[in-house]
Amino acid sequence: MTVAAGAGMFAALAVVLNLLCLAIAYFRLRHRALGSALLDQCPAVTIVRPVRGLETFSRETLSSGLVLDYPRYRTIFCVADGDDPIVPLIEDLIRRFGDDRVRLIVGDVAVSANPKLNNCVKGWDAAETDWVILADSNVLMPKDYIQRMLAAWRPTTGLVCSTPAGSRPQGFSAELECAFLNTFQARWQYAGEALGFGFAQGKSMLWNKPFLDSNGGIAALGAEIAEDAAATKLVRRAGKHVHLVGQPFEQPLGERSLRDVVQRQFRWARLRRVTFLPFFAPEILSGPLLPVLAAVVAAPAFGLPAWAALCAVLLPWYAGEMLLAYGVGWYLSWRLPFAFLVRDIVFPGIWAYAFVAGEVTWRGNAMKIRIDGEDRLNDGQSQLSPVAARRDGAA
Repeated sequence: MTVAAGAGMFAALAVVLNLLCLAIAYFRLRHRALGSALLDQCPAVTIVRPVRGLETFSRETLSSGLVLDYPRYRTIFCVADGDDPIVPLIEDLIRRFGDDRVRLIVGDVAVSANPKLNNCVKGWDAAETDWVILADSNVLMPKDYIQRMLAAWRPTTGLVCSTPAGSRPQGFSAELECAFLNTFQARWQYAGEALGFGFAQGKSMLWNKPFLDSNGGIAALGAEIAEDAAATKLVRRAGKHVHLVGQPFEQPLGERSLRDVVQRQFRWARLRRVTFLPFFAPEILSGPLLPVLAAVVAAPAFGLPAWAALCAVLLPWYAGEMLLAYGVGWYLSWRLPFAFLVRDIVFPGIWAYAFVAGEVTWRGNAMKIRIDGEDRLNDGQSQLSPVAARRDGAA
């Protein structure tokens, strides 16, 4: 086989595999669990939400979790610093909905180098139900939020999660974040879960409290710098599986700066690199860069110009992503293919950076992430101090 023929075969195979994974994700996302034995029991549920700082959609996202169509649930908001600007909003919600349904806990417990996890500890300890959902403050909860979480629980489940589905972007940088969150990261997670490789995502996590407490408690999620990586490993060690909800919950984005979007991808890539290297290394194959290069190499042997080879890879690649977004109700616009292109241009650099860089930016703090998952601040501290944790807030 000539080099050109081999390159052409690789490009064609990559496109077919990409479309196959898109199809798997599509059918997985369209097949929503309508019920489960756990949902039939209608157990009492506690929602623990770590909060820090006011964001564009804070009132809407936090309020959404207080008007759910579920009969037995309570929400605990956790804030590390009593002077945080989010506190007056939480106090207003308590006045509106009553302290029997909403509670605010101030302070954190430094069980790890993860400030969000430290912020959750008191809320977890205060939960009196066997079922607890840890949910980020920027998750927009639909009316059937709890039902959808419970419906995904199966006899083999150790944890139910939801990836974030980016919505309501304002500006091209926010659309770029949608391109990363939705048809790139979320669809690969759903395709992976359908094939038996479920990974936890920290945006929304449904736990059986006795199960986690018997496996080290919430502090065990501090075994890795990212609590979702620790959760995945904990669940697998227990012989259980991570399952995803039938349709991910929205994360309204609003405005985003290009720098923030790229820095966030740098941080997540580095975290995946240090926690799941065997799965992270092949991520370079998840984008179209290598298939495009292979197609360009093969093009002259087939009498095609380079631009035709480029189109032969990118057109079906991006058309498939657009169809997936349309079919499952994710954000869609005429600018999205350009966001896909920018994403796929910068992603190889992000992937390579994760192998050589030890420093990422997290909520304005430069943090060094070592191979064992422990992080360091620039001043050489081995872990975030309680003061630094309060300053850093939720991820």
